[in-house]
Amino acid sequence: MQRRHFLAATMGAASLSRHSQPTENSQTNKPFTVKAGEARFGIHTPFRGKNVNDIKISGKDTNGQLAVFEYIGKEKIGPTLHIHHDQDELFSIIEGEYLFQVGDEKFTVKAGDTVFAPRGIPHTWIQLSEQGKQLYMVQPAGNLEDFFLKMSELKGPPSEELSLRLHKEHGMTVVGPPLALK
Repeated sequence: MQRRHFLAATMGAASLSRHSQPTENSQTNKPFTVKAGEARFGIHTPFRGKNVNDIKISGKDTNGQLAVFEYIGKEKIGPTLHIHHDQDELFSIIEGEYLFQVGDEKFTVKAGDTVFAPRGIPHTWIQLSEQGKQLYMVQPAGNLEDFFLKMSELKGPPSEELSLRLHKEHGMTVVGPPLALK
């Protein structure tokens, strides 16, 4: 799927799903809902142990074309500066305020704003408000779901070596630290 079809894929993704977990490399054909506070297939993948980071639409629902996640931040933190080699990423801010860096550009965004991070471009963000919420999508889905599952299984923060290895195994490269508040 080409980047120009990214938004078209996101708009139609909900109609490509079903209630039971499909097999790998399948595409569902029944609509479904994932209720507030729930994760697709009932598996939660919190970011750093306490920030909701739930899969809402799985790559298994879309034959690997798209994955959608909901992040609810309770801390003023964000991910390392990283590159997705094969995925575009779109962030839609639902609540709160964030500082994004995509390449050399920085954007302060709030509820209602959208940020596009093309594949191959380093990007990161940090939550500026006490509470934050975003819906974000990756296209194609790749194996980001598996990355979050592995990270959520850790008993604490990963060592730098483990973090670099897990990113690499999942099609990403860490190229810098997270953004910091001044």
